Amino acid sequence: MVGFDAVVVGAGIIGSSIAWRLAQAGLRVALLDSGRMGAEASWAGAGMLAPGGEFEADSPWAAFALENLRSYPDFVEELTAETGETIDFQQLGAIEVAFSEDDWRLIEARASAQSMLGITIFRMSPQELHEEVPMAAGDAAGGWFYPEEGLVNPRDIMRALRTACIAWGVVIREGVPVRAIRPKPKEAEIITAEGAISARWGVLAAGAWSSLIPVAGCSLPRAFPVRGHLTGLHLEPGSIGPILRYEQTYIVQRADGFTIAGASSEQCGFNRALDPLILAGIRERAARLAPRLANCDFAESWLGFRPGIESDGPVIGPAGGTALWLAYGHYRNGILMAPVTASRVAQAITSSSEKDSSGPTGTR
Repeated sequence: MVGFDAVVVGAGIIGSSIAWRLAQAGLRVALLDSGRMGAEASWAGAGMLAPGGEFEADSPWAAFALENLRSYPDFVEELTAETGETIDFQQLGAIEVAFSEDDWRLIEARASAQSMLGITIFRMSPQELHEEVPMAAGDAAGGWFYPEEGLVNPRDIMRALRTACIAWGVVIREGVPVRAIRPKPKEAEIITAEGAISARWGVLAAGAWSSLIPVAGCSLPRAFPVRGHLTGLHLEPGSIGPILRYEQTYIVQRADGFTIAGASSEQCGFNRALDPLILAGIRERAARLAPRLANCDFAESWLGFRPGIESDGPVIGPAGGTALWLAYGHYRNGILMAPVTASRVAQAITSSSEKDSSGPTGTR
């Protein structure tokens, strides 16, 4: 494969969104993945768009998460308009449930800090909670409501991104492992099992697998897998409402009624074996939030590998002074942070391409 302006390594939601944006800007783009497009963390994710469940203190990444949250409606609208694909995107809010005075104190302190970040929060009485979520536990003492938060079905997003990338001429190559990347100031060479690909730009967006790809001459923050279990069942559409959270447990419901409970967090490499005890614990904690779930049959269980990172946040930017851009390490927020990550990387690359009228692949 020759003649590309950019080669994106990793076809999850981050890499695919970047490929789409680069192609929209007129670049010739190849999108590579060792497996199938969007078949790993992007397929496994529950799809919560919920900075309030992630960030408690002021940081660049908290602001970045909020920027992404507020960009999501336009992101989904554009994808839908371009592709005609249906995307399950709901802005129903999220509720952090309290059961005790200790819970109230902890949540109230966090809510106070979060409000300073620009996160919108309202306190809910027990009556308001049960009016909003009749299925919530009867002994819940109320909660804090995050009205801006929502969810998206990442599998819908990935289906739309495939359609959009193809429409813009992105060459998608699945089942193509990348063995190494050799970045230079004006070129990135991508070494695959099928041979070498030279492009004016390279993008490394392989999620938890990013650090398994040697990058010549660069010392990069290490990515690693954090396994997470999820389990789901079918309920009546609209029977849950907002996202429910308590400590490390959440319940989200998609538009068709499929309801997901999660999650776990284990550092055990790329171990794909489902753990029955972990799944039983998730179901037990979910039933604490919504007791009706205790008597339901969970139809599906699965896991995914979040891209952990040895850094304060995702790695988004160039690798030194080379033509390789990095976009990995989003941990639990890859679905949330895809819109602005893609825009920033694509804008930086296209701006540089406009200044550089010649390159190894004949870029404008």
